[in-house]
Amino acid sequence: MPWQVLKIPADSATATALSDALMELGALSVSIEDAHAGTDAEQPIFGEPGCLAETWNDSQVSALFETDADIAAILQQACDVAEIKSLPPYHIEQLAEQDWVRLTQSQFDPIKISDRLWIVPSWHAAPDPAAINLVLDPGLAFGTGSHPTTRLCLQWLDANLRGGESVLDYGCGSGILAIASKRLGAGEVIGIDIDPQAVQSARDNAARNIVDAHFYLPDAVPGAQYAVVIANILSNPLKVLAPMLASRVQIGGRIVLSGILAEQAEEMRALYGEWFNMHPALIDEGWACLSGIRR
Repeated sequence: MPWQVLKIPADSATATALSDALMELGALSVSIEDAHAGTDAEQPIFGEPGCLAETWNDSQVSALFETDADIAAILQQACDVAEIKSLPPYHIEQLAEQDWVRLTQSQFDPIKISDRLWIVPSWHAAPDPAAINLVLDPGLAFGTGSHPTTRLCLQWLDANLRGGESVLDYGCGSGILAIASKRLGAGEVIGIDIDPQAVQSARDNAARNIVDAHFYLPDAVPGAQYAVVIANILSNPLKVLAPMLASRVQIGGRIVLSGILAEQAEEMRALYGEWFNMHPALIDEGWACLSGIRR
């Protein structure tokens, strides 16, 4: 069955209200995108939990409808609900039926982290069977190896783990960093996440990769210190959690922090410098990874 895709230009003042109204009026899905995506005028926006969501100055609202939906009438109603005085220009595209599973899979290829470490979706053959190949599929929990913060953390683990270290992965998401730690020779490996779905996803991924790593919600985690604590979350939580994360690192142990924008790195480095001898940041596509040794 084909679908209709309604595309409407909007500004930062109207995009969210318009998308909410379209969902209320029967859209199957709605997205807000940068109208200049893929051009020199593209506008990066970075958000964090607890911060007001932003939209682009020039946005495009895309709404998916069934083929028999009366798009013009729905858009007029949405504008009334969103208190948009005049009907904006719009166009409609036809979206043909496709093999959506195959299409989604085609967008995820194996990711080379280093000469010996790869992330490989389950439907792909490993490009280097002799490498350490982590089998991981995109899912609800963050962490497939494609984002710069995850890559930076994986590269740090690959370069620095010597074998036998205890590792705490705080904000484990899919479990990718904990699983990689174990495959790279770590000893006891624990992952923590506030999201029960992430904890279950991490457990499933650990089982798929045949590694002995354990995952918990924060209230259930054993109290202990670790040789390596890694937290790939975001800067605001990293600030709030700094004393707790520092307390989980053994004297002489190491902390690894990511989810930090490059321009936030020095502030975070100074904050964690209260407990750690911090190293210069590693940068990838505007994101930073910090590490340090516990004093």
